[in-house]
Amino acid sequence: MRTDEQTAQAKAPLSRERIVLAAVELADREGIEAVTMRKLADVLAAGAMSLYYYVPNKDDLLDGMIDAVKGEIEPPASDGDWRTELRKRATSTRHALQRHGWAVGLMESRTQRPGPANLKLHDAVLGCLREAGFSIEDAIHAYSVQDAYIYGFALQEQSVPAADEIADVVDRQVEHIESNPEIEALAEAYPYLAEVVAGYVGPSGYDFGKEFEYGLDLILDALEQRRTAG
Repeated sequence: MRTDEQTAQAKAPLSRERIVLAAVELADREGIEAVTMRKLADVLAAGAMSLYYYVPNKDDLLDGMIDAVKGEIEPPASDGDWRTELRKRATSTRHALQRHGWAVGLMESRTQRPGPANLKLHDAVLGCLREAGFSIEDAIHAYSVQDAYIYGFALQEQSVPAADEIADVVDRQVEHIESNPEIEALAEAYPYLAEVVAGYVGPSGYDFGKEFEYGLDLILDALEQRRTAG
């Protein structure tokens, strides 16, 4: 049964923005595979063919969806501290990808028809780097390595258990090792792994998400060295 809000949305006039946002919400709920024109038409209480007036094909819809996600990312300012601004952009990107996990593999692959939010973000990042004193070549390198890290981390983060789940797994593994002499021998064979699992992760816990800031600092520190040397 539709809620009053859903009924009101269904009565709202169609537009490209409304269709794209409905597709984003559908992908968030059910995954990108669930996004079809027919299903979108059902969600919007509209005829499937009427959607094609605003989004001529599935590729155009996907481009719009990615641009909507890009629009949620806070662009860096070119007149602020470049490290602070790029950290802000990186964190904002990660949070956007946490909200829209389906977008991780599509963010940089759909480049043939970039939307306005996409172009604005790219220009802002390059502007921040150039105004900070990076050469054109180093600005391109800096942009590339940051995005490789951000998107790679976001992709890996989707498959890593939450911190409390990791703690439970480690507790079970440690208990299993301590109660099984044969497995305990494996700990002697792999002492450094055992040290991390039983000696560090077990007692103190482990949150993979916290590694994001550590890796980002390494990248920004290296870029600062390259910037000052240049």
